[in-house]
Amino acid sequence: MSTQFQWEADGELPRSLHKKAAEAGILGLNYPDEYGGHSEGFDIFHSLTQTEEMAAAGAGGLGASLMTHGIGLPPILAMGSEEMKRRIAPEVLAGDKIISLAITEPSGGSDVAQLKTKAVLTGNKYIVNGSKMFITSGMRADYMTVAVRTGGAGMGGISLMLIETDRPGVSRTRLDKMGWRCSDTAAVHFDNVEVPPENLIGPENGGFAGIMRNFNSERLGMAHGCCAMARVALAEAVEWATNRETFGKRLAQHQSIRIKLADCQRQINTTQAWVDLCAWQAKQGSGQPADYAMLKVQATRMLEHVAREAAQVLGGASYITGSKVERIYREVRVNAIGGGSEEIMLDLAGRQLGYS
Repeated sequence: MSTQFQWEADGELPRSLHKKAAEAGILGLNYPDEYGGHSEGFDIFHSLTQTEEMAAAGAGGLGASLMTHGIGLPPILAMGSEEMKRRIAPEVLAGDKIISLAITEPSGGSDVAQLKTKAVLTGNKYIVNGSKMFITSGMRADYMTVAVRTGGAGMGGISLMLIETDRPGVSRTRLDKMGWRCSDTAAVHFDNVEVPPENLIGPENGGFAGIMRNFNSERLGMAHGCCAMARVALAEAVEWATNRETFGKRLAQHQSIRIKLADCQRQINTTQAWVDLCAWQAKQGSGQPADYAMLKVQATRMLEHVAREAAQVLGGASYITGSKVERIYREVRVNAIGGGSEEIMLDLAGRQLGYS
């Protein structure tokens, strides 16, 4: 069994892969040098290039789980205390520890402002109770950046908190999935977990802004990942069409197939141009939440179309485990739902654009 198939069978990546990725400079790319990263001379476009290269394997779960620190660590670096940054970031960027982000709950989905996991300050510690759902790297994570309710209802009562997963009262249940099969995903439960006040990330009741800032970069990264995977699927379809013979000629010589392939390329190029524009705006500090939200919808719908058309070109071969198209097809739904569903994204964009 090949390495990738073994990882999918295991339902997780080996921890040793994080160490190798750190040694290769992958984990630390575009993170501050003082915490073990590599930021000098790098910008957001280098990160997009890295995503492009990692997509070549045609396995979405690889990037999701190996790079889970990309959503778990930024809130700490942006809002955490200097002590927390120096305690957590170096060992995460070195591949010694794994950090995940725990926002989504069983009852709330994308409705972050209504989350129910509570952290009550009792004496000199917080007592945390509640559950999180669909947490990427949730089974292997040593640390979790967790959204908790420390105040009243709505977004104004939410805080971010670092919780070490070896604390008493933290339990996890593995979730089996349609795709991202080599990325471990968990339901996480907090039962009277004691957390010190110094584990707050930013001010109490000030976590919602950090969550939203994190979502913008996550959505941009997911959009580019969709473009990268779509290119992989299209390349495999083109290779198949170039070599496969049907009815006495190569598949690519059929007009209907050429139309499919060209239309896929058109949609990829269009979406990539928007990704590049949003990345440039993010670099300039002028990005808008509505743009990231609409871009994510554009990218996930594009990936769904390209994956479908690539599968049609491969025919039965796309339904047999082993092709990149088969693996990428399984990743379509998680991209369309994770990080904010299409419906939530378009509603957010509509409100941001003043359509309400």
